[in-house]
Amino acid sequence: MKVILLERVGRYGSLGDEVEVKNGFARNFLLPQGKALRATEINRTKFDAQRATIEKRNEERKEAAAGIASGLNGHSLVMIRQAAETGQLYGSVSSRDISEALVADGFEVIRSQVDLTTAIKEVGLHDVALNLHAEVSISVSVNVARSPDEAERQATGEDLTIVSYDDEDTTPAVEETDEAEVDEAEAEAEAEETGEEKESQDE
Repeated sequence: MKVILLERVGRYGSLGDEVEVKNGFARNFLLPQGKALRATEINRTKFDAQRATIEKRNEERKEAAAGIASGLNGHSLVMIRQAAETGQLYGSVSSRDISEALVADGFEVIRSQVDLTTAIKEVGLHDVALNLHAEVSISVSVNVARSPDEAERQATGEDLTIVSYDDEDTTPAVEETDEAEVDEAEAEAEAEETGEEKESQDE
């Protein structure tokens, strides 16, 4: 499908460019998100008439995104989740979770702007890219931990996915001999003594 781009779209082109894209990419992403128009004569005329307005709106969005990126510079998210001792999460941290956490912190970031190919499934520090605008991207650190205390330790560089055995009791076990074993040993000893006495009498 041929479309007219209403903003810069990755490797495809910049605002005003007419480019050929896959039908699914156009229908599922570019068109519904207002990033492009079908390249028809009517839309070409419409775009030319509104180009100045579209460019101005795009610049305003870029400036707004740059403002959010500035506030996010050095920002870290802490996500508390249940996990096994190996660090494997019982659930996961998704792009929706990250978006909601950022909004709770005062940053207007929608789910589609969180560039997370697969959900996070283990504790640790994870760098996640945010595509706030076609020309504005930034990464945030997502600190996934089992508790606030572990999150603080991870932030200092401690790897909590390594199982520690320091707390295990390494004192050698004291062996105990049960009564049955004692009785059996005494019976064997008594039998040996009786045998030795009998041999002495025979001599």
